[in-house]
Amino acid sequence: QVRLVESGGGLVQTGGSLRLSCAASGRTFSSYIIGWFRQAPGKEREFAAAITWGGGSTYYADSVKGRFTISRENAKNTAYLQMNSLKPEDTAVYYCAARYSSGGYYATGEYEYWGQGTQVTVSS
Repeated sequence: QVRLVESGGGLVQTGGSLRLSCAASGRTFSSYIIGWFRQAPGKEREFAAAITWGGGSTYYADSVKGRFTISRENAKNTAYLQMNSLKPEDTAVYYCAARYSSGGYYATGEYEYWGQGTQVTVSS
């Protein structure tokens, strides 16, 4: 198993930047695909970005492509989501998720482990 803890959320103005971190403990971090999801009030949780075990492949939702960058440092058991050019519609709770097996990247059901989430609020 793996335990995930997100940090780095906060309040930022439109056009600003934040970097979220996902710290993992437990089983070998490099064994997991990592995804970032977000959930706005009254909406379903949606995919934002994912990264494969060694970081060789990344995947993004169209809504964040070109603005967000997912990365990982396996030696530090940590994944990141760098968010630039933030918009009010990016306001949500952001969750880090992990899956051990190969497969899809975009659905919440594909992931086995979840963090508690960190709030990101973008003011207009």
